[in-house]
Amino acid sequence: MPTLDFTPRRYHDFDAEKRPSLAEALVPVLALILFLSVGRVMLSLHSTIPLLWGIVFAGLMGRYYFGYTWDDLYDGIGQSILMGLQAVLILLVIHMLIAAWTRAGTIPTLMYYGLEFLTPKVFLPFAALLGLLVAFAVGSSWTAAATLGVAMIGIGEGLGIPAPMTAGAVLSGAYAGDKNSPLSDTSNLSAAVTNTELMTHVRTMRAGTVVAFGISIAAFVYLGLNAGGAIPAGRVAEMQSVLTDLYAITPLTLLPLFVTFALALRGYPALPSLSAGVFAGVVVSIVLQGVGFAPAWETVWAGTASPDVASSLAPAVENVLEQQLLTTTGVSGSMGVISIVIAALTLGGVLESTGVLATLAHYIGQAVRSVFGLTAGTVASTISMNFLAADQYIAIVVPGMTLRNLYDEYDLESRNLSRALQASGTTTSAFVPWGSGGVFMATTLGVPVLKYAPFYLFGLINPLVLLVMGATGWKIFYRDPDDAEATEGWSSVPQAE
Repeated sequence: MPTLDFTPRRYHDFDAEKRPSLAEALVPVLALILFLSVGRVMLSLHSTIPLLWGIVFAGLMGRYYFGYTWDDLYDGIGQSILMGLQAVLILLVIHMLIAAWTRAGTIPTLMYYGLEFLTPKVFLPFAALLGLLVAFAVGSSWTAAATLGVAMIGIGEGLGIPAPMTAGAVLSGAYAGDKNSPLSDTSNLSAAVTNTELMTHVRTMRAGTVVAFGISIAAFVYLGLNAGGAIPAGRVAEMQSVLTDLYAITPLTLLPLFVTFALALRGYPALPSLSAGVFAGVVVSIVLQGVGFAPAWETVWAGTASPDVASSLAPAVENVLEQQLLTTTGVSGSMGVISIVIAALTLGGVLESTGVLATLAHYIGQAVRSVFGLTAGTVASTISMNFLAADQYIAIVVPGMTLRNLYDEYDLESRNLSRALQASGTTTSAFVPWGSGGVFMATTLGVPVLKYAPFYLFGLINPLVLLVMGATGWKIFYRDPDDAEATEGWSSVPQAE
């Protein structure tokens, strides 16, 4: 998990002469919204460009309006990138892994056998449940999406299920499993930043997760009944035939999958587990698929979509389905994605070092007048940080450090805050098109954020369940149970002096 050597400053940690007012803090935020609207929507530029505009604007404002030195801004940028470095490295390794596993036949084999027994009507809830189990076991929504999630997209294609629906189902399960796993880095981070015992935090997450995921599964059952219909005649046979023409389909090709998950279950962090999966994929490519040593590693770099690799894999790729199965980009295709993440982290660092993020969180806290308001304020500030800082770690740490005194004032146990941070921080990161979570999921699953967002039901429902808890007092935990009657739900509590 990320270290907490870097502690974001709170509102009162900033010099009053340099600390931005609410209006001043909103200026770079509104500028960013304008830049993204013009750059992405009107001009169709790569997301890195409007983010670059935002960095320059926020940096100039921090230097010449707020009076910070360039070194102050560089320090903030460095700390922000350090917090998100694990995400950047995982992005890099995941691109290697998908290319290696495709060339090894691991993902094609999962598709082949999945097509044997899945039907359109049960596919979506099955994908969600499988995503939950894998993410809970390995403690990573990213690992679940990048391995079985990619296979589910291919299987769904063969069954006639729209890719955005499949992606939504996979993400719903992956994030539900991730945030309830004691192996998850965000679970550990949420517990650490609020001084909550880890297993207490995990147990506190369960009730809301069961409700939100249960509703999601019911919705996916309904979508499956209406979206699946009958499989086009010969579609499954055609897809399986393509797979057997291109790859040696055998259970032995699943070895990289087992290596990765075995290491994760033994407690190894995501990076070494995924890296081992890359090496295992290369070995399987050489031994079972007959690929040479150099071409196998060339696939890791260039992906299976490069002209040289694609021609060696299938000399005449004319079928559209074949083209889809061959499209992986490897390391070379990850640079655009990583540039977005680094730019977003850079912008988040400037906003943090100039006090913009702390000011926004402070004023959200000032608006709190009840337990419901506190819950809603936590949700609003965490989601806002996700969009502004573009990193789920910062989205958890900044509100966690800023709001935990308020939870003390309401005599609430810290696990209420840790639950709120993860329920609204981890799960909503996949909705941010320029954030590390959204960029990763969109590129890994091959579905743009705005297309899968309506079907990522767990991410939509889970924060709403949290708000219901705050409004009704259900599963709200007090340090002194006698205080529950006075502070429950919508009722207010006197503010501390």
